[in-house]
Amino acid sequence: MDDVEQIKQLKARYFRRMDTKDWAGLVEVFTSDVIIDMRGEGGGVSKSASAFVTPLSEMLADVVTVHHGHMPEITIDSKDSASGVWAMEDMLWWPEGSPLKHLHGYGHYHETYARTVDGWRIATMTLTRLRRDIEFS
Repeated sequence: MDDVEQIKQLKARYFRRMDTKDWAGLVEVFTSDVIIDMRGEGGGVSKSASAFVTPLSEMLADVVTVHHGHMPEITIDSKDSASGVWAMEDMLWWPEGSPLKHLHGYGHYHETYARTVDGWRIATMTLTRLRRDIEFS
């Protein structure tokens, strides 16, 4: 399998593990020193997979999520590094009684990838939003 296809499968695992709440598996899609920038989401910058996944797992514990990635633009920058942009769409449904009911979002993931002994991993990730449609309870 070529490098671009391996990176596509890596991102597919990211989305699946997020939506199935496989938090241990989600940690595995990142390098050990990943930098994740969620300032555009009202969060901060995480400098490890666990620093990103632990609060995310708590925040989404009772939320049903569906994430889709589309139209990847992946560039192999060297034998062991690559970069990419993914169009994304996500839908989140909060449980009855929550202040939020539903969010439908659109945007892009901007990422870099590193080849490790375990295969390609996400080395940096920034989410930018184009739009959010939010329904309050």
